[in-house]
Amino acid sequence: MTETVQLIVRGGRVIDPASGVDAVLDVRIVDGRIAELGAELSNGTAKIVDATGLVVSPGFIDLHVHLREPGQEHKETIESGARAAARGGFTTICAMPNTEPAMDSAAIIDGVQQRARGVDCRVLPIGAVTMGRKGQELTELAALRDAGAVAVSDDGDAVSDNAIARRAFEYLADLDLPLAEHCEDPAISQGGVMHDGAVAARLGLRGQPAAAELSIVQRDIALAEASGAQFHGCHISTASALEAIADARARGLRVTAEVTPHHLFLSHDAVAGGGKELLYNTNAKVNPPLRTDADIEACIDALAAGVVEAVATDHAPHAEVDKCCEFDRAAFGISGLESAWPVVNTLVSRGRLRLADAIARLTVGPVRTWSLDTGNRLGLGTLAVGAPADIALLATDTPVKIDPDRWESRGKNTPLAGRDLVGVVAATISQGRLVWDSREQVEQR
Repeated sequence: MTETVQLIVRGGRVIDPASGVDAVLDVRIVDGRIAELGAELSNGTAKIVDATGLVVSPGFIDLHVHLREPGQEHKETIESGARAAARGGFTTICAMPNTEPAMDSAAIIDGVQQRARGVDCRVLPIGAVTMGRKGQELTELAALRDAGAVAVSDDGDAVSDNAIARRAFEYLADLDLPLAEHCEDPAISQGGVMHDGAVAARLGLRGQPAAAELSIVQRDIALAEASGAQFHGCHISTASALEAIADARARGLRVTAEVTPHHLFLSHDAVAGGGKELLYNTNAKVNPPLRTDADIEACIDALAAGVVEAVATDHAPHAEVDKCCEFDRAAFGISGLESAWPVVNTLVSRGRLRLADAIARLTVGPVRTWSLDTGNRLGLGTLAVGAPADIALLATDTPVKIDPDRWESRGKNTPLAGRDLVGVVAATISQGRLVWDSREQVEQR
């Protein structure tokens, strides 16, 4: 007979945006599910996880993570990425398909899921839209869905061929899968390596204009409207694109979006450096690029208003050699799983976001965005009785200096290194298992 495994998360401030709960409560976990919420629950045989002074949140959910496996394990593996996710409070992550080979077949998706069994968080695969992500031939979209893909994307590139994009949306309408688009029109971006503006001009770097993002957003809104499919804008970074998305949503179209912590917090000035930061800081090279202060404000406002319901990290780990080179040659991307909560919570501490809204955009918001709470994931992103026991314990007032050398991720590439922020993930419970506890400095296996 299988032994019943119980935990009680004791004495924390439970914030569950899905239900509106905000109260000091205990949470009982039995066999990987939320079994009971209440005051001073009896111990019995349960192991106690002390949450005194902490916020008890549903585990975070990330719609946009690059795990690099298969093919680029020197940058990240599924296992190391899952450890980084757990340390960052994430209990579910969605793996982008720009691996080598790309996740463009049911067999490759199945292989990723096999390798993800038993790691420290739930890994949900995203399939490629086109074969090899080359933009020329559609994948077997139905087969990808049946294999477990929760969305499709050619992230890193847009599906730039209009005819292929149209056919993809038409098929996806029947399959009820979102197309998660990298919104960059290559005919406009022309190989730009940072935001097209005064900083790029001063540094002599080729700029990528906001119009490159808006062009694809407008096209995909039109295709979503014509087909009835869902268009999801990945890592939206500009005020103009957010305005178009807000208008589409107001008209009732199936249009959703995500913003990243770095686009909520850093401008293109980070590339130029300042103080102790590097001039031509390759760790600030990301696609879409860091934008203007006005764009940052638009991203925060859209998140606060619910126009954007998901914060997604676009976690893009790289080896040191990929960043320690000339700016034009450096890889795009920021490693973000372990700094997401400090960034978002710092915005809360500055009065830019409400705490409950910040937690919602990391939990139930992503679930609703892609309808992830189906099958054995029913209740995902909540602390409802019967939901998966995915929990993050959050210290909201604790200062932290970002130190990527202490991260679990193999990718240490972040322009936030050395920054003083506010907020720590004290512990993470994934599917009823304590996978990270900073107070013990060990992971419970």
